[in-house]
Amino acid sequence: MKGYILAAGEGVRMRPLTSNIPKPLLPVAGRPFLEHNIESLKEAGIRDLILLVGWRAQRIREHFGDGRDFGVKIEYVEQEERLGTAHAIGMIKEKVDSAFFCLYGDVVLTKESVQGIVEHHKKVKGNVMALTTVEDPKRYGCITVDAGVIKEINEKPEVPETNMVNAGAYILEPEIFEAIKETKKSPRGEFEITDSFKILMRKSHIYTHLLTGEWIDVARPWDLLEANRILMGDLKADIKGKVSEKATVIGNIHVGEGTRVLPGSYIIGPAIIGDECEIGPNAYIRPSTSIGDHCKIGAAVEIKNSIVMSRTNIPHLSYVGDSVIGERCNFGAGTKVANLRLDEKEVQVVVDGQKTSSGRRKLGVIMGDDVKTGINATIDVGTIIGEGTMIGMGALARGTIAPNSRIF
Repeated sequence: MKGYILAAGEGVRMRPLTSNIPKPLLPVAGRPFLEHNIESLKEAGIRDLILLVGWRAQRIREHFGDGRDFGVKIEYVEQEERLGTAHAIGMIKEKVDSAFFCLYGDVVLTKESVQGIVEHHKKVKGNVMALTTVEDPKRYGCITVDAGVIKEINEKPEVPETNMVNAGAYILEPEIFEAIKETKKSPRGEFEITDSFKILMRKSHIYTHLLTGEWIDVARPWDLLEANRILMGDLKADIKGKVSEKATVIGNIHVGEGTRVLPGSYIIGPAIIGDECEIGPNAYIRPSTSIGDHCKIGAAVEIKNSIVMSRTNIPHLSYVGDSVIGERCNFGAGTKVANLRLDEKEVQVVVDGQKTSSGRRKLGVIMGDDVKTGINATIDVGTIIGEGTMIGMGALARGTIAPNSRIF
């Protein structure tokens, strides 16, 4: 069985994190997002892969190559014009002649979930759609099921009749291509895969498989934190660098090559620290934190449940909680990131000039690449800071800050 991962999107909703890097290469749990999905497919025995690429496709090609370094075979299809998911799936008609595993590139599935879908396909020997349950189904395609077969698909209904939704993972038979051929453009000018499924349902069953493992659709930057937590769940201890005898390490920790953990540092797993980093002295790294390569986490710095990307420095007496920090950022001493509202309600985030709920009780900052803060800078809860911004000493940053801004 071939695997097909749809990873062509520009990731506009993930800005500012995707201003310089395609969404599939954003780091989660120590590796690019797409790498985890490839690993899950490989573990399920699917090693012949097709990647749909688009925006900054060359960077994805350069990272994964022909797949040999990842234990798989990869070929690429480039979607130059985004015409919808049905169009994207239809592009591989000439490349498959049997059932294939199709996965949206912004969905996180555990290895167990992928294996479960494959096993269910072996049982039913037909088209399979993976389902999951969510608290707010209005954002998704709601699925009504009868005896393990899809009865009805309602795309983003105002009043959902079920909390079971399309999980963005399928095993599809070649008959899907005939349904795609019959699909008309939707009012928004795209070929919708849900319309193709409805055509297919007139002629054939689409069986369902309810996922038992954790699932998340990474639609907004703060979703990376939940993806990070899920994917670090099966982390194994692996110490390659040097950890001082006077440092404390508890739980499953990955410490990369050339990294030094200095005396007095206290690290609780699961946590990932990349290559050539310096941690401490007296740094406190709390669970579900992932730190990239060539980073410095300095004296008496505390980091909790965060992603810190490569070549970023957070030295001297700073606090970062529930945040995503881009590449090549530099914090002045004493920079503090607030991550909890005083009333403890869900954190609101300003997106496109509108306040929207993040769905999280704790959320610090989403920071683009190359941001600098001065000493004693303060960043409010739910702040989004565009790339290249400077936050002056003692300044307060809040709301959504445009790229290359100056806050003094």
